[in-house]
Amino acid sequence: MRSLNTNRVRVALANLRFPATPDESIRLAVSATAEAATGGARIVCFPEEFVPGYRLGPHAVPMPDADFLEHAWAQVATAAAEAKITVILGTERYVQGGLRITSLVLNPDGTIQGWQDKVQLDPSEDELFAPGTERTIFHAGDLTFGIAICHEGWRYPETVRASARQGAHIVFHPHYHWAEPGSYAPAVFADPANTFHEKAMLCRAAENTCYMASVNCASDGSPTTSAVISPDGTLLVHQPYGVEGLLLVDIDLAQATGLLARRYKG
Repeated sequence: MRSLNTNRVRVALANLRFPATPDESIRLAVSATAEAATGGARIVCFPEEFVPGYRLGPHAVPMPDADFLEHAWAQVATAAAEAKITVILGTERYVQGGLRITSLVLNPDGTIQGWQDKVQLDPSEDELFAPGTERTIFHAGDLTFGIAICHEGWRYPETVRASARQGAHIVFHPHYHWAEPGSYAPAVFADPANTFHEKAMLCRAAENTCYMASVNCASDGSPTTSAVISPDGTLLVHQPYGVEGLLLVDIDLAQATGLLARRYKG
C-alpha cells in the first residue's frame, strides 16, 4: 500500500538487464510497470533509450522506425493505465525528420503528459541524433519532477538546476553506462577509485536541495548503478551493482525545498 503520509511518495527505478531485442524491451517495460505499481510506487523510471535499446554501446540495436516506436509506446501506455502509475520511458522519437533521444512521460490513465528530449548530446551521439531545445516540468499528483538524460546530469549542472528552480522535488536521470574493457568495477557507491559519475550525482542533489534519481541497466562491471540521492547530497539507497530488479524507495517531498537552486544567481 502507498504511504498515508501525503508528503511521502514511493518511486521505482527499473534497473533491468539490457533488452536482447527491441521486442523484448517492450515486454520488459510492460512487466516492470506492473511490478512497480504492485510495489506501491506512484512513478517508475526506465534507463536511457530502454525502448528499443541504446545503439552506441556494446550492443547491436537496429534503428527503429516510427511504426515500431508508436506500437511500443501504446503497449507501455496500456500497462500504465492498467497499473494506474506514472511512467518515464526512455526511448527515441522522430521530430521534423530528425531522431531524438527522449523520455516519454505517461500519466496513470495512459495518456501522454509530455516529452523530455535530450538537449545536451554527448559528442558521440551527434551523428545519429538531433538535440532537443526545451526543458519541461512534469507532475505525478503532488510530486513535481524533471528529467536530465545521461550526459546532461553528469556534466551540466544547469540541466538539473533548471528543474529544481521550477519546483521539482526530484530530477530523474535515465542513463546507460556499461563497463569498458579493463575498467574499474565498483562495489561501493561513489568509491574514490571509481569514475566521477556517481560523485556528480551527490553534487547535483546537494547543490539544488532536491532529490536525484539515477537509473541504469544492470550489467556486469558497470561503473554506475541505479540510486536515489537525498536533497542534502547523501545516498538514500542504491541497487547492488549488476543485480537486476526494481529499486523502490519512499521520498519525503518536504525535504526537497529547492532552496539552493533558487538562490543561484548565475
